[in-house]
Amino acid sequence: MKRRAILSVSDKTGIVEFAKDLVELGFEILSTGGTAKVLQEAGVPVTGVSEVTGFPECLDGRVKTLHPMIHAGILAMRGKPEHMEQLEKLGVTPIDVVAINLYPFKQTILKEGVTLEDAIENIDIGGPTMIRAAAKNWQDVAVVVDPADYGAVVEELKGGQVSRETKFRLAYKVFEHTSSYDTLIAAYLRKQLGGPLFPQELSLTYEKVQEMRYGENPHQKAAFYREVGAPSNSLAAATQLHGKELSYNNINDANGALDLLKEFGPETPCAIGVKHANPCGVGLGETLHEAYMRAYEADPVSIFGGIVALNRPVDLATAQEMAKIFLEIIIAPAFEPDALELLSKKKNIRLLQLPDCAQPNEKGLLDMKRVVGGLLVQELDTELLHEEELKVVTDRAPTEAELQQLKLAWRVVKHTKSNGIVLFKDHATTGVGPGQTNRITALELAIKYAGDKAAGSVMASDAFFPFDDCVEAAHKAGITAIIQPGGSIRDEDSIKKCNEYGIAMVFTGMRHFKH
Repeated sequence: MKRRAILSVSDKTGIVEFAKDLVELGFEILSTGGTAKVLQEAGVPVTGVSEVTGFPECLDGRVKTLHPMIHAGILAMRGKPEHMEQLEKLGVTPIDVVAINLYPFKQTILKEGVTLEDAIENIDIGGPTMIRAAAKNWQDVAVVVDPADYGAVVEELKGGQVSRETKFRLAYKVFEHTSSYDTLIAAYLRKQLGGPLFPQELSLTYEKVQEMRYGENPHQKAAFYREVGAPSNSLAAATQLHGKELSYNNINDANGALDLLKEFGPETPCAIGVKHANPCGVGLGETLHEAYMRAYEADPVSIFGGIVALNRPVDLATAQEMAKIFLEIIIAPAFEPDALELLSKKKNIRLLQLPDCAQPNEKGLLDMKRVVGGLLVQELDTELLHEEELKVVTDRAPTEAELQQLKLAWRVVKHTKSNGIVLFKDHATTGVGPGQTNRITALELAIKYAGDKAAGSVMASDAFFPFDDCVEAAHKAGITAIIQPGGSIRDEDSIKKCNEYGIAMVFTGMRHFKH
């Protein structure tokens, strides 16, 4: 019995060569629409699907392959005599190779100004039906959705037939492909509806960007996946201008640096130093150079081997300072040519260009944490504080200068692992105490890092004070004002202690745990 293959692809990469190889191997090629035209123009003999079904394409091409003459040929189990007898009675020829990739739904929805109607028209119906049918009957049918597999299929066919192992692998790729395709459609439609934010069944689809040498530790395997349509201010949208591939830890830490940079926006020159996903130095200035120097001087020890994120194009003066120490990554909207030339001389540094790096995150993005056996999903924390809810709770109100520094410190502590304390003075962090099991230790650590600079600093705490010991320690270090959420049953103890020492304290009514 003559062997048949059906070819109908949106991505035409390699399809002509594949079809010619199949013809040489004795296959009859069935095809439709644009694929048939491309093959015919290349001199490949093609049988139209309508010639097989006896039914014309209709409804603007919406109905072409949804016919028993096609699907019976795909789904018939060759090892079942009754199936083969039925095919013979019905005049159906088996289809042994199915090469189909789907309407470009992803490419369509990523186009600027795409309409819902355009998106809907690019939802494939016949394609998924055929490849799922072929994958279900994988023992007998080789189904190809990825042009990269054409060569392997041809090589095995030259030996007589495609192996069971290869056919099973190809079938798996079908269900991975259709799952991703349907998930993308559902996500797009959910977005058009404006929700729900947390659907009853949550499916996610991401595309692999790279496999990594290892994960957090050398004994862990890892890969990086990018969200389809990732925001333009996300690390997934960055262009790497220089350096080795990013590691697992690089990406995790760089994401933290970007999230903190976004809190300061593009208005004032800002430099962020991050180490192990925690801020170690933040500086603002009249120029980028001044901002970077403030961030560096905040903690010159911790920033070594860290990540720097900047909200202005890197100029030569700033590059010269950064080149003096080892940095893993520099992220910026752009690099001036002389700055790029200088920094590119450092073999081990990674330079990432991200024009929208300082643009705030949109509301409604999801933040996810994988736990064994489950997934925690929440809205991304895109709020900072509500000005109208700020409440001075001490006899002394902060001065305008103190209030300004308190608000800056609050931006930083939001991105410091809990329990987190940040000290701030003169438009820069002076000390950061991250990720401690109690708040007083976090404060003591921040004071230690600050040294003499603690005196005259203001302090931000990501959550309330359970005791007044933090106020006592702040007074001894010379801290003049505090911002914290409030809400402890012992708030009054801290307020009294602040009044005793003349420290101004402001409650935000909003906490920012970061675990």
